[in-house]
Amino acid sequence: MSARARIGVLALQGAFVAHESVLRRLGADVREVRLPSDLDDCDALVMPGGESTTMSKLLESSAVFDPLAKRISDGMPVFGTCAGMILLAAHVSDARPDQRSFGAIDLDVQRNAYGRQVDSFETDVGIEGFDRAFHAVFIRAPRVTRVGKGVEVLARHDNVPVLVRSTTVLAASFHPELSDDDRVHALFLGLVASATGSPARGAR
Repeated sequence: MSARARIGVLALQGAFVAHESVLRRLGADVREVRLPSDLDDCDALVMPGGESTTMSKLLESSAVFDPLAKRISDGMPVFGTCAGMILLAAHVSDARPDQRSFGAIDLDVQRNAYGRQVDSFETDVGIEGFDRAFHAVFIRAPRVTRVGKGVEVLARHDNVPVLVRSTTVLAASFHPELSDDDRVHALFLGLVASATGSPARGAR
């Protein structure tokens, strides 16, 4: 039997602890990623919400950006939420000149398009393959303005994509880790299992 896949959580800034809690609840083998060497123990990675400009700078200062970019380019499964979606996108319309992204999924996004912290909201969204709605929490969320070829839209809010998938990349503009519903993380674990051939407990 194949060894269980190890899921890294980028732990430089943002809501990484909440992601770890959900993944462990699903039975995943979780590692925190703060240094380039931490990536060596990971078969997949979750990039949490936070502040995308700050996260981009921390990825550079910790020397994690380039080795992570290579791992993603080589096909490592990755799941980005909110700021994580921004960092994975092909183009960020209002990014700072010094902000880098991984270009891992063919999306254009606009940072903080749903407003400031005070404009945060919660709503139910239908997700492809789920038998009931998912309660989604949006906090200073990015807005997807273009979806490229090969990108599958799994959920929309007001006809705007909010959950998308492309080969080994899953990205959400909302915060599934702040819901009591673990199904989006389970969806990612299923993607990891399919991509790596290693079982990820909790995958459905």
